[in-house]
Amino acid sequence: MPPNCTTTAARASGQPMITPATRDMILALFATALLFTSRSPPATAATTATAMQPSTTCLRRCGDVDIPYPFGVGTGCHLETGDWTFVLTCNRTSDGRLRLYNYQIEVVDMSVALGQLRIYSVINAWCYNATTGAMNGQHNWWYNMSITNFRINDAQNRFTVIGCNSLAYIRSLNDTSDTSRYMTGCMAMCPGVSRLADGSCAGVGCCQTAIPGGLNGYQVSFEEKFNTSGISSFSPCSYAVLVEAAAFEFRSKYVTTNAFVADNGGQVPLVLDWAIGNKTCEEARRNVSAYACVSDSSECVDSKYGKGAGYLCNCSAGYEGNPYLLNGCQDINECEDARYRYPCSVSGTCVNTVGSFYCACPAKTTGNAYNGTCEGNKTQIGWQIAIGVTSGAVVLIVTATCLYMIHEKRRLAKIKREYFKQHGGLLLFEEMKSRQGLSFTLFTQEELEAATNSFDERHVIGKGGNGTVYRGTTKDGEAVAIKRCRLSNERQKKEFGKEMLILSQINHRNVVKLYGCCLEVEVPMLVYKYTAEALAYLHSWASPPIIHGDVKTSNILLDEDYTAMVSDFGASTVAPTDEAQLVTFVQGTCGYLDPEYMRTCKLTDRSDVYSFGVVLLELLTCRKALNLEEMEEDKYLSSQFLLVMGEDRLEEILDEQVKGEHSLELLEQVAELAKQCLEMTSDRRPSMRQVAEELARLSRLAEHPWGQQNSEEILALLGGSPSTASEIELGSTRIISFTDTAYIGIRSPR
Repeated sequence: MPPNCTTTAARASGQPMITPATRDMILALFATALLFTSRSPPATAATTATAMQPSTTCLRRCGDVDIPYPFGVGTGCHLETGDWTFVLTCNRTSDGRLRLYNYQIEVVDMSVALGQLRIYSVINAWCYNATTGAMNGQHNWWYNMSITNFRINDAQNRFTVIGCNSLAYIRSLNDTSDTSRYMTGCMAMCPGVSRLADGSCAGVGCCQTAIPGGLNGYQVSFEEKFNTSGISSFSPCSYAVLVEAAAFEFRSKYVTTNAFVADNGGQVPLVLDWAIGNKTCEEARRNVSAYACVSDSSECVDSKYGKGAGYLCNCSAGYEGNPYLLNGCQDINECEDARYRYPCSVSGTCVNTVGSFYCACPAKTTGNAYNGTCEGNKTQIGWQIAIGVTSGAVVLIVTATCLYMIHEKRRLAKIKREYFKQHGGLLLFEEMKSRQGLSFTLFTQEELEAATNSFDERHVIGKGGNGTVYRGTTKDGEAVAIKRCRLSNERQKKEFGKEMLILSQINHRNVVKLYGCCLEVEVPMLVYKYTAEALAYLHSWASPPIIHGDVKTSNILLDEDYTAMVSDFGASTVAPTDEAQLVTFVQGTCGYLDPEYMRTCKLTDRSDVYSFGVVLLELLTCRKALNLEEMEEDKYLSSQFLLVMGEDRLEEILDEQVKGEHSLELLEQVAELAKQCLEMTSDRRPSMRQVAEELARLSRLAEHPWGQQNSEEILALLGGSPSTASEIELGSTRIISFTDTAYIGIRSPR
């Protein structure tokens, strides 16, 4: 790794200039000459290294520098790798000191653990010559490490330039391949000496720059346009050097004097990285005789410069020493070695083991000697006290837990009773005591959640003013409709209890049957069976008679057999003996509400008749009872119907499909019946039973226009009483006519 330089003075004098080709030839001759010196050369690249251990007589110190293996002086004292990386010489210089060299480069020290070698790097100076009145010849210094396995450490070294008008470059050698070429520079300027500051190397009098990683050679040169000829009175020289950053500290006198060269003997430290050979660990292990990591408890590490850059050996964790020597890695005694901080928190508790240690409390003590304390063992009495205290604490905790559980159970029971009372449960029980035949099932919240898959929105079959209805299946396979109420005040809570009371009194195949309820929750729930009822039955044969209060198409449900069911009894009430019910709050749905009911707050069975008349209109016209998008006079279907009936324009409002399926004469009779239901005065409206009889007559007439039915047949069709009435069954093959639909609507409206 010999240095060399080319000077401008040599060019000027006509002396031979050392070119890169000449340099390579000199290197080759130098290497050949070394082969014939008294010191035997290292093995060539083609020779397999076999002498892996040094002789016991080898020199292991030169001057004040230790020489650890794999480095060595003389044959058999260094590791043979086929290059000159570990070959050293120990020479006595003119000052009488022994100095260590790798070729012509002086070695400062070396580290096996770090894989590093520190050498001296020559300071390159370019000065103004006052005698000649010009700059001295420029020295183009270069280093070539290609015959070693050294690389310049890019993290610990910096290219440094000192001066007041100085620009220097560091670049790759001329024979470097295109892909590996590099060049970088650094400029140092200063307006005057007063601006210089010791310790600062940021461009004023001194600058530093980083270098690329993995370099094994470089050359340094100055830019001739930037020289000291004009400032020689206070800064005659410029300096450039590649130096270990930690070993350099700028001084302002380096600019104004030659102190930088004089104080450092013309050279400064430079850090090199070394490795063994050019193989990876995996490749090196295949050749046991040449593998360098020979010590037990050692590990191989690939060079940080990548594949082809060799490998290093380290002692395993808990060991130290030289992994390149047999038994070179020795156990570290962490307990006694003064270089290490005592590893245990309690003095005298560290026990060394091979490759490790542990901390153990002394006899008759317990504790954590790693990061805690060791205390004397407790006496038997102490243990008994501890056991007693612990047992007492356990008993106390268990007792407190049981009391808490009892308290919570009572509190929950109280909450359930409050909910039950709020939702009208007491009213229902009182009625059950005074009446026979009232019964229902109390469901738990968990049972209803299981029946509806936690009230999944996909199970919703309807929503109303008083709640949401879900379809579900009980654990015994019964299909049910579950109403989850929406209660926000005391009045609505009372309405819920009233609906339970009303439904519990009804026992007819065409009215939704109350199957059970759940009252022990904040939001009460009713459970219905899928059955239906007729409005005529509610008004005429239920005991006592019941007024629905909210007859509309959305409260008329159909099951899978098209059996109609009257539902949502949240607005229903038991008919009073005076045939009128005075209410303080009008309930119902706009478009279906009886105008007289809205005006007088008297709810009668004729109020349901009016609402059913609107349902008939929806069947005749296939229009909504209330359309908010229409003009004010056309919003209500009942108003439009009465207007066209008064002007004899019925056909204009009838649905085309309905007109195509039935005769105009039949439709006119149904329309006349609807008109009677929509009379403004309730006394002029027919009863629900009369409406049912008329629709039954029209239904028979539509099926058999040539025949008439007697009153007994009509009564039979109407289900004149719960025990004798015949029910119209809809078979899968029967065609349902309009009059059938209207008739079923009375008995169980859609």
